[in-house]
Amino acid sequence: MMRKTSLIFLGALAGAGLTLLATQPHIAFVGSSAKAASSDTYRQLNLFGDVFERVRADYVEKPEDSKLVESAINGMLAGLDPHSSYMDPKSFRDMQVQTRGEFGGLGIEVTMEDGLVKVVAPIDDTPAAKAGVMANDIITKLDDEQVQGLTLNQAVEKMRGPVNTKIKLTIIRKGQDKPIDISIVRDVIRVKSVRSHNEGEDVGYIRITQFNEQTTDGLKKAISDLTNQLGAEKVKGFVVDLRNNPGGLLDQAISVSDAFLDKGEIVSTRGRNAEETQRFNARPGDLTHGKPLIVLINGGSASASEIVAGALQDHKRATLIGTRSFGKGSVQTIIPLGAGNGALRLTTARYFTPSGRSIQAKGITPDIEVLQDVPDDLKARTDTKGEASLRGHLKAEGAEESGSQSYVPPDEKNDRALKEALDLLRGATTDAAFPPNPKAAVPN
Repeated sequence: MMRKTSLIFLGALAGAGLTLLATQPHIAFVGSSAKAASSDTYRQLNLFGDVFERVRADYVEKPEDSKLVESAINGMLAGLDPHSSYMDPKSFRDMQVQTRGEFGGLGIEVTMEDGLVKVVAPIDDTPAAKAGVMANDIITKLDDEQVQGLTLNQAVEKMRGPVNTKIKLTIIRKGQDKPIDISIVRDVIRVKSVRSHNEGEDVGYIRITQFNEQTTDGLKKAISDLTNQLGAEKVKGFVVDLRNNPGGLLDQAISVSDAFLDKGEIVSTRGRNAEETQRFNARPGDLTHGKPLIVLINGGSASASEIVAGALQDHKRATLIGTRSFGKGSVQTIIPLGAGNGALRLTTARYFTPSGRSIQAKGITPDIEVLQDVPDDLKARTDTKGEASLRGHLKAEGAEESGSQSYVPPDEKNDRALKEALDLLRGATTDAAFPPNPKAAVPN
């Protein structure tokens, strides 16, 4: 058996994911039907070889063999689902840097939609965010070059570059009659994935923007700092804000969930074969010592953030407030292809919450739905379509759900979801969903 060390990613966008170790066994065909299938496969591969040679020999301009092969690989993977892709060596290196929480570029999380680059969310305190790039913006040109026809990796590559160099993005934004040109100066993007502050003298607020290698350490520090600042006896609870968090590393999603749980399953991943199922459980030790917990989610909360929200909701450890999440319930394994060959991002499993729910193309429904008041000039673009809208997505188990509102007011005083959370924690308002009933939790 050949063993390949792999990273497993769960993310709705380029560069976001969840991480595991995986093994890739050889496949043996047995029996006449298997032999027939194998024979047919070899016949199709011969067809590919014939086309490859004809293109090399007769195309109007001499093509590069490496580009032909890479394009063929990209075409094969793009036909599977929106999240499988090939990463060339540089893209693979960039991905590894990004998961460490530091990389060069603009500071936007993106996905591909209808051949164009769509902004899932700008990363806080980065050049893109400061320049006014917004979630759901469609990037049509990069330095006046059309994005149409580029792969997502190629587009991302063009947006990255040396620090202090400039790039112009041409953007289509709902509610705007004409395309918008935004010039951005590239910088070193150091992603601080956890930010925190106290809300008054009795509530700790923690925002997790993505799940990289620093996230759990950042969360532990945030909980410790807030507890020390407020005083353990004065803390009425914590608000964990996962809104517009696009995903990240699986081990970080597990350890963040574990920070609030004493026991029980956090998530399971299930591949094509039953023996590939893996279950991940919490270890004793709630870092908040059982303090009330509210988690904020919305249409931009995807993947790793949905794992955290789902685990805390199923165990009745937290009350979820906001709007339905993105609905990305699949696992991508990053498989290195050898020195100089890049890596394969391949969908290898679905993940399930502790109660056995698949959120693929459905999302997680909050316990308390709260819609934000949206300025008139932004109303046309406050909804995220979600996983169910992506072409070629894995189908849901049962009915699929469309996306939901993803607008978060820049000023806290206009943040209805946060206000609802603070009022509940302080007892100013009541709701049957808060505090959650532990007796209704998933059996441990």
